[in-house]
Amino acid sequence: MSPKFHWYLPTHGDTTTIADNRGTAAVRSRSHLEPTLQNLTALSRAAEDFGFEAVLTPTGSHCEDSWIATAALAQHTERLKFLVAFRPGVLSPSLAAAQVSTYQRFTGNRLALNIVTGGDDTEMHRYGDHIDKAARYRRTGEFLTVVRGIWGNPEFSFRGEFYDVTAATTAYPIEQVPTVYFGGSSPEAIEVAAQHADVYLTWGEPPDQVADKIFRVREAAARYGRTLRFGLRLHSVARPTHEQAWQRADELIAGLSAEKVRATHERYLASGSEGQRRMAALTTGELVDARSLEVHPGLWAGPSLLRDGAGTAAIGSYEEVAAVFDEYRRLGISEFILSGYPQSVEIDHVGRGVLPLLASAPAAAHLGG
Repeated sequence: MSPKFHWYLPTHGDTTTIADNRGTAAVRSRSHLEPTLQNLTALSRAAEDFGFEAVLTPTGSHCEDSWIATAALAQHTERLKFLVAFRPGVLSPSLAAAQVSTYQRFTGNRLALNIVTGGDDTEMHRYGDHIDKAARYRRTGEFLTVVRGIWGNPEFSFRGEFYDVTAATTAYPIEQVPTVYFGGSSPEAIEVAAQHADVYLTWGEPPDQVADKIFRVREAAARYGRTLRFGLRLHSVARPTHEQAWQRADELIAGLSAEKVRATHERYLASGSEGQRRMAALTTGELVDARSLEVHPGLWAGPSLLRDGAGTAAIGSYEEVAAVFDEYRRLGISEFILSGYPQSVEIDHVGRGVLPLLASAPAAAHLGG
C-alpha cells in the first residue's frame, strides 16, 4: 500500500529560516508570513493540488484555534482533509463529540483528530490545567472512551476518575467516525495509544529508534487485541540536487546564536515531554555547521536547534528524500506529516519533485528498498 502524505498548516505564522522562528520583532516582520485566511487557503489549496491527504494544524497558545481555522478553510477546498490537533483537558468530551459530528456533516467527512495530551506544564497552566503528566494521560484515555461511546450509541453514560456524563448524545448521528491520531514516547502515552488510537504518531527519530518504538506500540496494542497504523512527523529539505539541499541547510541555520541554541537545548533536555527530550538528545546543544547535524544518512537535526516539537528533516536531492521516506516505510510507517521553511516553498519541492517519484514506480525499484 502506498503511504499517505500530509502537510503542516502553520496557524502560528511561517518563517523563511529556523533562526527567524525565534528572532526579534524586526526580523520576524521581514520573514513572518501571517496566518491569514488568504495565506492559509493558498497553502491548503497547494496541498490539495499536489495530492496530500490532509493538513495538520498545531494546538496551543502560540497559534490560532484549530477548529475555527480549519472549519473556515474547509469552505475554500474540496477534497483536502483537516487533521485538527486539540487538547482533551480543555474541552468536554460530550462537546467534542458534538463538534466532530457537526464538522463531519458540514465538510463532507473531511475531519481527522490529533489528540495532544500536553507535556509542558507551563503551557497547560495557561489553560488552568494543573494536574500532573500521568493524570493527564489517564484523563485522555477517559476522554476517548467517552467520545467514542457517544459516537457509537444513541445515548452514552460514563463515570470515571475525571468525567461523569449521563445520557450524552449528539443532535444527529455521526456520519463517519474520524481517524484518531495520537503520539507520545512515554509508557503512559503508549498505553493510551494502544487502547484508543487508529494511527500512532512519532517524531522523526533515527530509524533504529523508530523501529524500537513501533515494536513497543504494537506489543502494547496486541494486549488489547488491536492493531494500529503508524505515522511520522518530519520536516524536509528537498532540492533538485544533493548540493542544493545542503546549501539550503546552511541558509536555514545562518544567523543562529550559539548562546540561544545552548539555552534552548538545556530547556528541551529538562522538558516534561519525553519526546522533546529525545529530540534534544540527538544534538549536543553546540552550534556547529549544518553537515555535522546529520544524525542518520539523509536525516538532519537542524530544526531541533531552536524549534519545539518535531526537530528533524529528510534532506537531499528529490531521490534521496524519497529514499528516506522509503526507509521509514519499510519499518512500518504508512503516513508522513511533512513541513519545511517556508511552507509554501518546501511543499512545492516535495509536491513536484518527491511525490511523483514515490507514485511512479514501486519503492524497491528505484529507491534501494
